[in-house]
Amino acid sequence: MNKVVSKEQFSANVTKLVVEAPLIAKSRRAGHFVIVRAGEKGERIPLTIADSDPKAGTITLVIQSVGDSTRKICALEPGECLHDVVGPLGQATHIEKYGTVLCAGGGVGTAPLLPIIRAMKEAGNRVISVLAGRTKDLIILEDEVRAASDEVIIMTDDGSYGNKGVVTVGMEEVLKREHVDYCVTIGPAIMMKFCALLTKKYEVPTEASLNAIMVDGTGMCGACRVTVGGKTRFVCVEGPEFNAHEIDFDELMMRLKGAQ
Repeated sequence: MNKVVSKEQFSANVTKLVVEAPLIAKSRRAGHFVIVRAGEKGERIPLTIADSDPKAGTITLVIQSVGDSTRKICALEPGECLHDVVGPLGQATHIEKYGTVLCAGGGVGTAPLLPIIRAMKEAGNRVISVLAGRTKDLIILEDEVRAASDEVIIMTDDGSYGNKGVVTVGMEEVLKREHVDYCVTIGPAIMMKFCALLTKKYEVPTEASLNAIMVDGTGMCGACRVTVGGKTRFVCVEGPEFNAHEIDFDELMMRLKGAQ
């Protein structure tokens, strides 16, 4: 059992939970995820670790309520417990000093992007972050991203906060004005597809996280199959991050649509 230490409501459907998981907190790295169950017979939910505190023995999870299982998790209050939290799982993000790194996050994708932003900054990179959401309410973890970035650009579809437009508008503003050595994008599949198309035009190596397609987190169910560079890859054991320019996003989006 893993006790919920604190809870914060980002929006009606997005919740942040800080959960006791001392061993995971000590060993996790940027890009790792965990499998969570609300109850003994609960569905296995993969969630990327947004943050951790090794001293306190806690990890931070950001959950979007989209079904019964995630609603149960989001309904937990401090003092209550998750039945189990397993991890860290997946491959950690490859971090090195690239130079200037452009990090693009859409909606709840900012949560798994945050540890990558921090790690890229700690490696000596100049980090420019572009955060996007349909409205101001869907821009999350802005203060934390600002603390770890050299520059932050906010984009909202309706113009209610920051600049009006989608994430690629903010990204191209940066790409036009200066050289970018590397890009990381995390968000909805359609967003990552267009981020990849944009950075390919500017010949910027780009990595995308496909955590949204994962189910059991161990490679056993096969639900996370995705085509990368013409080969079948398993997101939960070989990813969740891949070369964005080699991902078959159209296939990925059709499979996500069929799962809904």
